[in-house]
Amino acid sequence: MTAQLLHCAPHPGRDELRLQLERMCRSGQTGEEAGPIALPTGFAQLDAVLPGGGWPVGAITELMPDAQGIGELSLLLPALAQLSCAGRCIVWIAPPCLPYPPALARHGLALEHLLLVQARDAQTRLWATEQALRCPAVGAVLAWPAALDERRIRRLQLAAEAGGSCGLLYRPPAAAQQPSPAALRLRLQALDAGLRIEIQKARGGRAHALVVHPAAAICA
Repeated sequence: MTAQLLHCAPHPGRDELRLQLERMCRSGQTGEEAGPIALPTGFAQLDAVLPGGGWPVGAITELMPDAQGIGELSLLLPALAQLSCAGRCIVWIAPPCLPYPPALARHGLALEHLLLVQARDAQTRLWATEQALRCPAVGAVLAWPAALDERRIRRLQLAAEAGGSCGLLYRPPAAAQQPSPAALRLRLQALDAGLRIEIQKARGGRAHALVVHPAAAICA
């Protein structure tokens, strides 16, 4: 089994992506029952200090690692596995490195519910991110936007609220110096003991710092 792969070009690619998301939305859950306000991260120590006890649902989270490849993706894998095994789609927007399906499967992700969007330019990436966030069949959207300002983040926040998904944006360290309407902002730093997480902003919470290790994830 392999992850779904969709190449999104500036013009015809948009139509293709829109049609695929529309099919997903028609088959997704669209009931009126309110969902949870947070998705458990799989790390008890982290859940204990996050408002609602996990990744905010229907909102944007910004993750700002000091460098790529320090474990910034492993922090999300338990939650993504929970969503995908529940039948929710996980959309990846232009990741810097292609996800390796066997490794994701070993972490419990249901590969048939993964959608990879390869966008050619920054504008198309933002458009694809917003469209995916608005789809109720999507549980989480991971995106690596080239540049963002408050207005664009606010649009993505509104899209996440409309779709009820987790918007997870990987941003460079310098973004921590910029204001943002995101519900949660985390700075990530690699340490010998694991991953140091600094909660720079948490809606309804407070600043905090802790160290977690990917091996400490709680299996759902």
